[in-house]
Amino acid sequence: MKSTEVKQISVINPPAMLGMLGGGQLGRFFVIAAHEMGYQVTVLDPDPNSPAGNIADVHLCAHYDDMDALSQMAETCQAVTTEFENVPAATLDLLAKTTRVFPSAHSVAIAQNRVLEKNFIRDAGLPVAPFVVIHQASDLPEDSHSIYPAILKVARFGYDGKGQARVKNHAEALAAFALFKQEVCVLEHMLPLDLEVSVVLARDANGHIVAFPTAENSHLNGILDVSIVPARCSEVTKANAQELAKKLAKELNYIGVIGVEFFVVGTQLLVNEIAPRPHNSGHYTIDACITNQFEQQVRVTAGLPLGDARLHSEAVMVNILGDSWIDGKQPDWDKAFAHPNLKLHLYGKHEPRKARKMGHFTVIGKDKDAVLNIARIARGELHIGI
Repeated sequence: MKSTEVKQISVINPPAMLGMLGGGQLGRFFVIAAHEMGYQVTVLDPDPNSPAGNIADVHLCAHYDDMDALSQMAETCQAVTTEFENVPAATLDLLAKTTRVFPSAHSVAIAQNRVLEKNFIRDAGLPVAPFVVIHQASDLPEDSHSIYPAILKVARFGYDGKGQARVKNHAEALAAFALFKQEVCVLEHMLPLDLEVSVVLARDANGHIVAFPTAENSHLNGILDVSIVPARCSEVTKANAQELAKKLAKELNYIGVIGVEFFVVGTQLLVNEIAPRPHNSGHYTIDACITNQFEQQVRVTAGLPLGDARLHSEAVMVNILGDSWIDGKQPDWDKAFAHPNLKLHLYGKHEPRKARKMGHFTVIGKDKDAVLNIARIARGELHIGI
């Protein structure tokens, strides 16, 4: 599939109103970046306590298919973007009839569905792990198939390890498929991973691309736990990840900020997933880069030139989940603030829950070993992952 570039678009200057579909932490950081640049923001999110809605100029507390809310957004916002991929593509299509919308409904629709996503990656000539699409139980391969051991993943609404099951054989796959209520799934071969890395980049309407440094990621129970930047892998692997991410964005004709996750197996690099939005592994950019991923999202949405994505410090980002609240008591934040090169970001969520992302911290500095050591100490002090 050949990409086509969008023609030059007009610049939207502050204090114009921008629209954000979604009110989670990614939307909250967008609102912060937009406000710093002089813009106003309308957030559409059904949660009255949404982190982004709480600090937006306007919070439309309604569902994403609410026609009155969408009409108000179309009338008052000069451009609209999104913070998560499960906004209905039809909503993006509807708004795009009267206002600027990045990313497009087409791009988001592909990333919303693992079947479309895997097929797109493969058809674009990008490396991907072996997979089989499962529409019904009879599609599950027998034990002799090379796909095993594998991971069964629901095609829709699976994130942070949800809707996934590791399976060693046909019987386990059958049981997992039944557990997922026989929803359409992707059965993906489980690879002997050496590393997981990701690249976050911004692509504007003229096809210009600026990529952030390649991050090394580790997960805990399917949720991103730690990102280390620059990634501790070869320069060749880091450069290849950048090039593959750029190729994917071009083939998708993507406009906006996108995260691309990769598996590293020896010298082989395989695309895992696409996130059509700023990415959790890109949070380090807030404190360690000249321009962060959320400012880039504002810039793309408003038709501004992309910012400089250079890294000015080594960085380790650590997620803080609701698990760190012990017996309802929040962590001792003063212990985090005691580290002068640790930057704490809490998302303003009204209640902690197990596995819920409540915040993150980033340790920055010139010495990677020292940065890693402080991150480890702070993890223990804040009861993260222990």
